[in-house]
Amino acid sequence: MKILIIQTAFIGDVILATSLVEQTKAMYPNSEIHFLLRHGNQSLLKYNPHINKVIVWNKSKSKYSSLIKLALDARSENYDLLLNIQRFTSSGIFCLLSGAKITVGFDKNPLSIFFTKQVKHKIPFIKDGEIQHEVQRNALLLNDALTTAVKPKLYFSKEETSKVDALIEKETPYIVLAPSSVWFTKQWSKEKWIELTKRISKNYTLFFIGGPDDKEYIETINQGFGINLCGVLSLTESAYLMKNAQRVLVNDSAPLHLASSVNANTTAIFCSTVKDFGYFPLSDNSCVISTDEELSCRPCGLHGKKACPLTHFKCSETIDVNRVIESL
Repeated sequence: MKILIIQTAFIGDVILATSLVEQTKAMYPNSEIHFLLRHGNQSLLKYNPHINKVIVWNKSKSKYSSLIKLALDARSENYDLLLNIQRFTSSGIFCLLSGAKITVGFDKNPLSIFFTKQVKHKIPFIKDGEIQHEVQRNALLLNDALTTAVKPKLYFSKEETSKVDALIEKETPYIVLAPSSVWFTKQWSKEKWIELTKRISKNYTLFFIGGPDDKEYIETINQGFGINLCGVLSLTESAYLMKNAQRVLVNDSAPLHLASSVNANTTAIFCSTVKDFGYFPLSDNSCVISTDEELSCRPCGLHGKKACPLTHFKCSETIDVNRVIESL
């Protein structure tokens, strides 16, 4: 059986989609699994033993013509089953042109009427009175009966683990901090991160992670109290660094899901977004910290925004540093 999974969204979405890969392989152990993602995210799946082929869509170059070419090339694969996590028109076009025998996707995809099976997409997704996670929502594509939240999982090369092991050899206990986010309103305030950094640096080695573009911003927070690894570690190496940390401190962003993929002890700080969306940490030892104030403006959207629409940013400013320290 040959199966294709589509998730062409952001880093965190691809990490969470590895949960569906794990479930698919468990259900169809002899299957051949392919995965379609956007260019830039392929390193996340490089060492995944369950994925036989990664198909990369470069959206920045001739977005739709390149997608159509990939879809037509997919016809030669003769997919038995296509699971489309993505809800945009582009992935719907791919499904229609792929030639897959069975196509399954969410009903919010504009072209879902043409899928073999449509799955209702709900936010929040509530079952038996409990808020369900995104991985449980995605699992419905595979089987309506899948209810357990299977953690996402990343795999590592020996080179990656050796690099990180050498870095942390004499640095225990240590904490990993990821203060940055693509969206401003998902970031806990810089001043709060600075205060936190100064206070906990007395008892722990601090490692800051992020991409190359985050380096300058992180340095304004770090101020010499920790080790700035922005641009030094890859995404998977950052995840492996989290694995044995005393605690991982993150916003509601991709590093949160990196932490879940290695079951790291996690404190997630939610500002403009809420746990009910289904993107909370899945680690056994984890918690979500958000404002205690009743704010009628929160959440201000499913995703973050470039600035607080009301300019006060109370959902961030009212989160006490002491609460985060207590989670350690």
